[in-house]
Amino acid sequence: MTPDSPSGQVVRAHPEGTALIVRVVPGAARSALAGLGGGALRVRVAAPAVQGKANAALLVFLAGRLGLRPRALRLAAGERGREKLVVICGRTPEEVRAALGLGEPTG
Repeated sequence: MTPDSPSGQVVRAHPEGTALIVRVVPGAARSALAGLGGGALRVRVAAPAVQGKANAALLVFLAGRLGLRPRALRLAAGERGREKLVVICGRTPEEVRAALGLGEPTG
């Protein structure tokens, strides 16, 4: 993954663990990480943006990548928009960067 913005802005410490800024692209053929851009981690999810299905799919996908249960993640902001703030309980920013293949912050 080649970032065009520092992962330090996207992944940061939070009192509960780590905060992650995500831009969701719903309705993809399959769920996948789509790189960094615009100050957020882009994530494609296979679920449509209807009745919270894309939000649920996002949390399940990220939890799988992080080796956590979906209930260890929560949406702190952005429930109805594409830009979201996901709080990951019990993981440090370094652990989240490593699990998502983001590397170390560059700024």
